[in-house]
Amino acid sequence: MKLLGRDQLETLAKFQDKEFLTTSFFLDTSKNRMSKKEIQVSLKNLITAGRLRLDRLSLPKDKKESLYQDLDEIKAFCSRNLPAYNYVGLALFSCSSRRFWKEFNLVKSPRNRLIFDRNPYVRPLSAILNEYHRTCLLTFDAKEAKWYEIYMGEIRLLENLTGDVPSKIKEGGREGYSSKRIERHRASRVRDFLKQIAKTTFMFTKDDAYDWLFLGCLDEYRLELEPLLHPYVQKKLKSRVRVKPNDSQSKILKEALAAKDLLKKQEKDEVVQRFVAEIAKDGLAVCGLGYTLRKLNRGEVQTLLVSRTFSKPGRSCPRCKFLFEDETVCPSCQIETNTQADIIDEAVETALNTSCEVKHINPHSQLDGYGHIGAFLRFKA
Repeated sequence: MKLLGRDQLETLAKFQDKEFLTTSFFLDTSKNRMSKKEIQVSLKNLITAGRLRLDRLSLPKDKKESLYQDLDEIKAFCSRNLPAYNYVGLALFSCSSRRFWKEFNLVKSPRNRLIFDRNPYVRPLSAILNEYHRTCLLTFDAKEAKWYEIYMGEIRLLENLTGDVPSKIKEGGREGYSSKRIERHRASRVRDFLKQIAKTTFMFTKDDAYDWLFLGCLDEYRLELEPLLHPYVQKKLKSRVRVKPNDSQSKILKEALAAKDLLKKQEKDEVVQRFVAEIAKDGLAVCGLGYTLRKLNRGEVQTLLVSRTFSKPGRSCPRCKFLFEDETVCPSCQIETNTQADIIDEAVETALNTSCEVKHINPHSQLDGYGHIGAFLRFKA
Protein backbone atom coordinates (compact mmCIF):
# COMPACT_ATOMS: atom_id res chain seq x y z
CA MET A 1 0.00 0.00 0.00
CA LYS A 2 1.37 3.40 -0.92
CA LEU A 3 1.57 5.97 1.85
CA LEU A 4 -0.80 8.69 0.67
CA GLY A 5 -2.38 10.59 3.52
CA ARG A 6 -2.87 11.53 7.11
CA ASP A 7 -5.88 9.22 7.56
CA GLN A 8 -3.62 6.17 7.07
CA LEU A 9 -1.20 7.56 9.63
CA GLU A 10 -3.90 8.30 12.20
CA THR A 11 -5.30 4.78 11.90
CA LEU A 12 -1.83 3.30 12.34
CA ALA A 13 -1.00 5.52 15.33
CA LYS A 14 -4.10 4.32 17.20
CA PHE A 15 -3.01 0.67 17.26
CA GLN A 16 -1.69 -0.46 20.62
CA ASP A 17 -1.90 -3.80 22.36
CA LYS A 18 -1.87 -4.06 26.15
CA GLU A 19 0.14 -7.27 26.18
CA PHE A 20 2.33 -7.53 23.06
CA LEU A 21 4.83 -5.14 21.52
CA THR A 22 4.78 -3.99 17.90
CA THR A 23 7.75 -4.18 15.54
CA SER A 24 8.33 -1.15 13.28
CA PHE A 25 10.69 -1.63 10.34
CA PHE A 26 12.02 0.99 7.92
CA LEU A 27 14.31 0.26 4.97
CA ASP A 28 15.94 2.55 2.42
CA THR A 29 15.38 0.82 -0.94
CA SER A 30 16.61 3.53 -3.31
CA LYS A 31 18.26 1.81 -6.28
CA ASN A 32 19.65 5.15 -7.44
CA ARG A 33 22.06 5.13 -4.51
CA MET A 34 22.46 1.42 -3.78
CA SER A 35 22.68 -1.84 -5.66
CA LYS A 36 20.23 -4.66 -4.97
CA LYS A 37 22.99 -6.46 -3.11
CA GLU A 38 23.62 -3.46 -0.84
CA ILE A 39 19.89 -3.25 -0.04
CA GLN A 40 19.88 -6.95 0.84
CA VAL A 41 22.90 -6.43 3.11
CA SER A 42 21.08 -3.57 4.89
CA LEU A 43 18.07 -5.85 5.39
CA LYS A 44 20.24 -8.66 6.78
CA ASN A 45 22.04 -6.29 9.15
CA LEU A 46 18.77 -4.85 10.46
CA ILE A 47 17.25 -8.27 11.13
CA THR A 48 20.45 -9.59 12.74
CA ALA A 49 20.80 -6.53 14.99
CA GLY A 50 17.12 -6.83 15.89
CA ARG A 51 17.53 -10.47 16.94
CA LEU A 52 20.57 -9.67 19.08
CA ARG A 53 18.71 -6.83 20.77
CA LEU A 54 15.69 -9.05 21.30
CA ASP A 55 17.87 -11.76 22.86
CA ARG A 56 18.92 -9.27 25.54
CA LEU A 57 15.44 -7.96 26.31
CA SER A 58 13.91 -9.03 29.58
CA LEU A 59 10.45 -10.06 28.42
CA PRO A 60 8.08 -12.98 29.06
CA LYS A 61 8.53 -15.87 26.62
CA ASP A 62 5.26 -15.31 24.73
CA LYS A 63 6.06 -11.64 24.13
CA LYS A 64 9.52 -12.49 22.85
CA GLU A 65 8.16 -15.21 20.58
CA SER A 66 5.75 -12.69 19.06
CA LEU A 67 8.62 -10.33 18.24
CA TYR A 68 10.77 -13.15 16.82
CA GLN A 69 7.85 -14.06 14.57
CA ASP A 70 7.59 -10.42 13.49
CA LEU A 71 11.21 -10.55 12.34
CA ASP A 72 10.62 -13.79 10.45
CA GLU A 73 7.59 -12.34 8.67
CA ILE A 74 9.42 -9.11 7.81
CA LYS A 75 12.36 -11.07 6.41
CA ALA A 76 10.06 -13.32 4.38
CA PHE A 77 8.10 -10.35 3.00
CA CYS A 78 11.30 -8.59 1.92
CA SER A 79 12.70 -11.75 0.31
CA ARG A 80 9.55 -12.06 -1.81
CA ASN A 81 9.12 -8.41 -2.73
CA LEU A 82 12.45 -6.57 -2.76
CA PRO A 83 13.81 -8.00 -6.06
CA ALA A 84 11.06 -6.23 -8.04
CA TYR A 85 10.42 -3.37 -5.61
CA ASN A 86 10.27 0.04 -7.31
CA TYR A 87 9.81 2.46 -4.41
CA VAL A 88 12.67 4.22 -2.60
CA GLY A 89 11.51 3.23 0.87
CA LEU A 90 9.60 0.52 2.72
CA ALA A 91 7.83 0.60 6.10
CA LEU A 92 6.43 -2.51 7.80
CA PHE A 93 4.54 -2.83 11.09
CA SER A 94 3.83 -6.16 12.74
CA CYS A 95 2.36 -7.57 15.93
CA SER A 96 2.18 -11.27 15.13
CA SER A 97 0.29 -12.38 18.22
CA ARG A 98 -2.53 -10.00 17.30
CA ARG A 99 -2.26 -10.69 13.57
CA PHE A 100 -1.55 -7.02 12.97
CA TRP A 101 0.35 -6.22 9.78
CA LYS A 102 0.68 -2.99 7.81
CA GLU A 103 2.96 -2.24 4.89
CA PHE A 104 3.63 1.10 3.22
CA ASN A 105 5.49 1.91 0.02
CA LEU A 106 7.37 5.17 0.49
CA VAL A 107 8.25 7.85 -2.08
CA LYS A 108 11.04 9.18 0.12
CA SER A 109 13.84 7.10 1.62
CA PRO A 110 13.67 6.61 5.40
CA ARG A 111 16.55 5.98 7.76
CA ASN A 112 17.07 2.23 8.26
CA ARG A 113 15.50 1.37 11.62
CA LEU A 114 13.95 -1.52 13.50
CA ILE A 115 12.06 -0.67 16.69
CA PHE A 116 10.19 -2.72 19.31
CA ASP A 117 7.62 -0.61 21.14
CA ARG A 118 4.08 -0.57 22.50
CA ASN A 119 2.72 1.07 19.37
CA PRO A 120 3.88 1.66 15.77
CA TYR A 121 6.73 4.14 15.33
CA VAL A 122 5.00 6.65 13.03
CA ARG A 123 7.31 9.64 13.18
CA PRO A 124 9.21 8.83 9.93
CA LEU A 125 5.90 8.53 8.07
CA SER A 126 4.65 11.79 9.55
CA ALA A 127 7.85 13.49 8.41
CA ILE A 128 7.39 12.18 4.85
CA LEU A 129 3.77 13.32 4.63
CA ASN A 130 4.80 16.71 5.95
CA GLU A 131 6.91 17.17 2.81
CA TYR A 132 4.00 16.85 0.40
CA HIS A 133 0.95 18.95 -0.41
CA ARG A 134 -1.77 17.61 -2.69
CA THR A 135 -1.74 20.17 -5.51
CA CYS A 136 -4.14 20.97 -8.34
CA LEU A 137 -2.36 22.53 -11.32
CA LEU A 138 -4.46 24.40 -13.87
CA THR A 139 -2.87 25.35 -17.18
CA PHE A 140 -4.94 27.17 -19.81
CA ASP A 141 -5.11 29.63 -22.68
CA ALA A 142 -8.02 31.10 -24.61
CA LYS A 143 -9.00 27.77 -26.16
CA GLU A 144 -7.99 24.93 -23.86
CA ALA A 145 -7.70 24.18 -20.16
CA LYS A 146 -6.19 21.18 -18.37
CA TRP A 147 -6.27 20.26 -14.69
CA TYR A 148 -3.62 18.00 -13.17
CA GLU A 149 -3.15 16.45 -9.75
CA ILE A 150 0.43 16.69 -8.46
CA TYR A 151 1.18 14.57 -5.40
CA MET A 152 4.18 12.69 -4.05
CA GLY A 153 6.23 13.29 -7.18
CA GLU A 154 3.56 12.01 -9.57
CA ILE A 155 1.21 13.73 -12.03
CA ARG A 156 -2.29 12.73 -13.16
CA LEU A 157 -4.59 14.43 -15.68
CA LEU A 158 -7.92 15.29 -14.06
CA GLU A 159 -9.82 17.06 -16.83
CA ASN A 160 -9.42 18.57 -20.29
CA LEU A 161 -11.77 21.36 -21.43
CA THR A 162 -11.92 22.97 -24.88
CA GLY A 163 -13.56 26.36 -25.43
CA ASP A 164 -15.48 27.59 -28.47
CA VAL A 165 -13.38 30.71 -28.91
CA PRO A 166 -12.66 32.13 -32.41
CA SER A 167 -9.09 32.92 -33.39
CA LYS A 168 -7.74 36.44 -33.22
CA ILE A 169 -7.89 38.41 -36.49
CA LYS A 170 -4.84 40.31 -37.60
CA GLU A 171 -6.37 43.15 -39.58
CA GLY A 172 -9.41 44.40 -41.44
CA GLY A 173 -12.95 43.08 -41.38
CA ARG A 174 -14.58 39.86 -42.45
CA GLU A 175 -17.97 39.26 -44.05
CA GLY A 176 -19.11 42.79 -43.33
CA TYR A 177 -18.12 42.82 -39.71
CA SER A 178 -15.54 45.29 -38.43
CA SER A 179 -12.45 43.91 -36.74
CA LYS A 180 -13.44 45.66 -33.48
CA ARG A 181 -16.82 43.94 -33.45
CA ILE A 182 -15.20 40.58 -34.05
CA GLU A 183 -12.72 41.19 -31.24
CA ARG A 184 -15.56 42.17 -28.86
CA HIS A 185 -17.31 38.94 -29.77
CA ARG A 186 -14.09 37.01 -29.19
CA ALA A 187 -13.49 38.73 -25.83
CA SER A 188 -17.01 37.75 -24.74
CA ARG A 189 -16.36 34.12 -25.70
CA VAL A 190 -13.04 34.15 -23.83
CA ARG A 191 -14.75 35.47 -20.69
CA ASP A 192 -17.43 32.77 -20.93
CA PHE A 193 -14.68 30.16 -21.23
CA LEU A 194 -12.85 31.59 -18.22
CA LYS A 195 -16.09 31.39 -16.22
CA GLN A 196 -16.30 27.70 -17.14
CA ILE A 197 -12.69 27.26 -16.02
CA ALA A 198 -13.36 29.00 -12.69
CA LYS A 199 -16.41 26.83 -12.06
CA THR A 200 -14.57 23.60 -12.87
CA THR A 201 -11.64 24.64 -10.67
CA PHE A 202 -14.00 25.15 -7.73
CA MET A 203 -15.47 21.69 -8.27
CA PHE A 204 -11.99 20.13 -8.12
CA THR A 205 -10.75 22.06 -5.10
CA LYS A 206 -13.82 22.12 -2.86
CA ASP A 207 -14.08 19.93 0.25
CA ASP A 208 -10.32 20.32 0.88
CA ALA A 209 -9.50 17.91 -1.95
CA TYR A 210 -6.33 19.92 -2.65
CA ASP A 211 -4.06 21.97 -0.42
CA TRP A 212 -2.59 24.19 -3.13
CA LEU A 213 -3.54 25.52 -6.56
CA PHE A 214 -0.94 26.38 -9.22
CA LEU A 215 -1.69 28.32 -12.42
CA GLY A 216 0.10 28.00 -15.74
CA CYS A 217 -0.98 30.72 -18.17
CA LEU A 218 -0.19 34.10 -19.73
CA ASP A 219 -0.48 37.18 -17.51
CA GLU A 220 -3.43 38.56 -19.49
CA TYR A 221 -5.51 35.43 -18.80
CA ARG A 222 -4.42 35.19 -15.16
CA LEU A 223 -5.58 38.75 -14.52
CA GLU A 224 -8.97 37.92 -16.07
CA LEU A 225 -9.40 34.58 -14.31
CA GLU A 226 -8.40 35.36 -10.72
CA PRO A 227 -11.39 37.69 -9.98
CA LEU A 228 -13.70 34.94 -11.27
CA LEU A 229 -12.37 32.34 -8.83
CA HIS A 230 -14.37 31.59 -5.69
CA PRO A 231 -12.78 33.22 -2.58
CA TYR A 232 -12.22 29.72 -1.20
CA VAL A 233 -10.21 28.83 -4.31
CA GLN A 234 -8.27 32.10 -4.25
CA LYS A 235 -6.93 31.22 -0.80
CA LYS A 236 -5.44 28.02 -2.22
CA LEU A 237 -3.70 29.81 -5.10
CA LYS A 238 -0.01 29.59 -4.23
CA SER A 239 2.12 29.84 -7.34
CA ARG A 240 2.39 30.49 -11.06
CA VAL A 241 4.38 28.05 -13.16
CA ARG A 242 5.77 28.51 -16.67
CA VAL A 243 3.71 25.88 -18.50
CA LYS A 244 1.12 25.76 -21.28
CA PRO A 245 -1.74 23.30 -21.97
CA ASN A 246 0.18 21.62 -24.81
CA ASP A 247 3.32 21.04 -22.74
CA SER A 248 4.28 17.46 -21.91
CA GLN A 249 3.34 16.02 -18.52
CA SER A 250 7.03 15.55 -17.71
CA LYS A 251 7.72 19.26 -18.20
CA ILE A 252 4.63 20.27 -16.20
CA LEU A 253 5.65 17.95 -13.34
CA LYS A 254 9.22 19.29 -13.32
CA GLU A 255 8.05 22.92 -13.12
CA ALA A 256 5.44 22.10 -10.46
CA LEU A 257 7.94 20.26 -8.24
CA ALA A 258 10.40 23.15 -8.44
CA ALA A 259 7.65 25.57 -7.37
CA LYS A 260 6.59 23.23 -4.53
CA ASP A 261 10.13 22.93 -3.17
CA LEU A 262 10.46 26.70 -3.02
CA LEU A 263 7.06 27.09 -1.35
CA LYS A 264 7.82 24.41 1.25
CA LYS A 265 11.04 26.14 2.27
CA GLN A 266 9.30 29.52 2.48
CA GLU A 267 6.42 27.99 4.45
CA LYS A 268 8.68 26.38 7.06
CA ASP A 269 10.81 29.52 7.37
CA GLU A 270 7.66 31.57 7.96
CA VAL A 271 6.32 29.07 10.53
CA VAL A 272 9.54 29.21 12.54
CA GLN A 273 9.69 33.02 12.34
CA ARG A 274 6.09 33.27 13.54
CA PHE A 275 6.88 30.81 16.32
CA VAL A 276 9.89 32.85 17.49
CA ALA A 277 7.79 36.03 17.41
CA GLU A 278 5.08 34.40 19.57
CA ILE A 279 7.67 33.21 22.08
CA ALA A 280 9.25 36.69 22.22
CA LYS A 281 5.96 38.35 23.13
CA ASP A 282 4.87 35.52 25.47
CA GLY A 283 2.00 34.76 23.12
CA LEU A 284 0.26 31.58 22.02
CA ALA A 285 3.38 29.41 21.83
CA VAL A 286 5.70 27.41 24.09
CA CYS A 287 9.16 25.98 23.55
CA GLY A 288 11.29 23.23 25.08
CA LEU A 289 10.41 19.61 25.71
CA GLY A 290 8.96 19.89 29.21
CA TYR A 291 6.65 22.83 28.49
CA THR A 292 5.54 21.40 25.15
CA LEU A 293 4.64 17.99 26.63
CA ARG A 294 2.71 19.68 29.42
CA LYS A 295 0.60 21.65 26.93
CA LEU A 296 0.13 18.56 24.76
CA ASN A 297 -1.13 16.61 27.79
CA ARG A 298 -3.67 19.37 28.49
CA GLY A 299 -4.99 19.45 24.93
CA GLU A 300 -3.85 23.03 24.37
CA VAL A 301 -1.62 22.39 21.34
CA GLN A 302 -2.77 23.41 17.88
CA THR A 303 0.46 22.82 15.92
CA LEU A 304 3.49 20.84 17.07
CA LEU A 305 6.92 21.87 15.74
CA VAL A 306 9.78 19.35 15.90
CA SER A 307 13.33 19.45 14.56
CA ARG A 308 13.51 16.55 12.11
CA THR A 309 16.45 14.70 13.73
CA PHE A 310 15.59 15.47 17.36
CA SER A 311 15.15 12.40 19.53
CA LYS A 312 15.13 11.92 23.30
CA PRO A 313 14.00 9.27 25.79
CA GLY A 314 11.19 10.05 28.19
CA ARG A 315 8.34 8.55 30.15
CA SER A 316 4.59 8.04 29.78
CA CYS A 317 1.71 7.19 32.07
CA PRO A 318 0.16 3.80 31.19
CA ARG A 319 -3.22 4.91 32.55
CA CYS A 320 -3.84 8.50 31.45
CA LYS A 321 -1.38 8.40 28.51
CA PHE A 322 0.30 11.66 29.58
CA LEU A 323 3.88 12.21 28.38
CA PHE A 324 6.78 13.42 30.54
CA GLU A 325 10.39 14.33 30.17
CA ASP A 326 11.55 12.56 33.35
CA GLU A 327 8.71 12.15 35.89
CA THR A 328 8.84 8.63 37.36
CA VAL A 329 5.38 9.02 38.93
CA CYS A 330 2.42 10.50 37.06
CA PRO A 331 1.33 13.73 38.83
CA SER A 332 -2.25 13.11 37.73
CA CYS A 333 -2.96 9.50 38.77
CA GLN A 334 0.06 8.84 41.01
CA ILE A 335 1.15 5.61 39.33
CA GLU A 336 4.61 4.71 38.05
CA THR A 337 5.37 5.87 34.53
CA ASN A 338 6.87 3.72 31.76
CA THR A 339 10.14 4.39 29.94
CA GLN A 340 9.83 5.47 26.30
CA ALA A 341 12.79 5.11 23.94
CA ASP A 342 11.78 8.21 21.98
CA ILE A 343 9.36 10.59 23.69
CA ILE A 344 9.37 12.77 20.57
CA ASP A 345 7.73 10.00 18.57
CA GLU A 346 5.16 9.62 21.35
CA ALA A 347 4.49 13.37 21.15
CA VAL A 348 3.98 13.15 17.38
CA GLU A 349 1.55 10.25 17.83
CA THR A 350 -0.38 12.11 20.54
CA ALA A 351 -0.60 15.17 18.28
CA LEU A 352 -1.93 13.08 15.38
CA ASN A 353 -4.48 11.38 17.63
CA THR A 354 -5.78 14.74 18.87
CA SER A 355 -6.06 16.36 15.40
CA CYS A 356 -3.03 18.61 15.86
CA GLU A 357 -0.94 19.62 12.89
CA VAL A 358 2.69 18.47 13.00
CA LYS A 359 5.50 20.43 11.34
CA HIS A 360 8.85 18.66 10.92
CA ILE A 361 11.50 21.39 10.63
CA ASN A 362 14.86 20.71 8.98
CA PRO A 363 17.88 21.04 11.31
CA HIS A 364 19.89 24.24 11.66
CA SER A 365 16.80 26.42 11.98
CA GLN A 366 15.95 28.86 14.76
CA LEU A 367 13.92 26.09 16.40
CA ASP A 368 17.22 24.44 17.41
CA GLY A 369 17.83 27.33 19.80
CA TYR A 370 14.47 26.78 21.50
CA GLY A 371 15.00 23.17 22.53
CA HIS A 372 14.31 21.62 19.10
CA ILE A 373 10.61 21.40 19.91
CA GLY A 374 7.72 23.76 20.50
CA ALA A 375 4.07 24.36 19.79
CA PHE A 376 1.48 26.90 18.78
CA LEU A 377 -1.39 26.84 21.28
CA ARG A 378 -5.15 26.85 20.74
CA PHE A 379 -5.54 28.96 23.87
CA LYS A 380 -3.47 29.98 26.85
CA ALA A 381 -4.61 28.81 30.27
